[in-house]
Amino acid sequence: MTGILGKKVGMTRIQQADGKIIPITVVECTPNTVTQVKTVAKDGYSAMVVGYDDSQRSKKTRPFRHMREFTLADGEEANFNKGDKITVESLKDMTVVSISGISKGKGFQGVMKRYNFRGGPRSHGSHFHREPGSVGCRAKPGKISKGQKLPGHMGSDMITLTKVKVAYINAENNLIGLKGAVPGATGCLVVISKKA
Repeated sequence: MTGILGKKVGMTRIQQADGKIIPITVVECTPNTVTQVKTVAKDGYSAMVVGYDDSQRSKKTRPFRHMREFTLADGEEANFNKGDKITVESLKDMTVVSISGISKGKGFQGVMKRYNFRGGPRSHGSHFHREPGSVGCRAKPGKISKGQKLPGHMGSDMITLTKVKVAYINAENNLIGLKGAVPGATGCLVVISKKA
């Protein structure tokens, strides 16, 4: 198994055998469909394209709402055929995976929330509470350097977490429990793949 797509259901917690309670994120991975298998001879590299969520209205041009490509090892493409189903059963031997998802959007934010700036004095008459402060240069070069930390859009970025532990797998209900938090809001797309 190289990867599977799923939907973030939410967070809960489970109790381990030693009595320790750990937080987990539940991801629903309904069976994915292999839509294309790419080979070295035909495409120059080995990969497979997986489709998820066939609730799209137009079935002609794009039968699935979400489609992702996963790179395969040399010769591994022989194990997959177009139309095959990938389920959470393929994750049963894995203890650690990589998770990718789009983080929650925070809108336009200032430097204190976006970059954890300390800010200025909070006393009366300060006029400098949450501002970024001086960022300009002198006559040379006469401009702000690239990469300067300033207010701007925060969130809605693709975040990838590696070495995420698999807490449990419920194949009957197509659920997988992952230890800790997973990027994204409830109901968003999550990509689970082999540990990088």
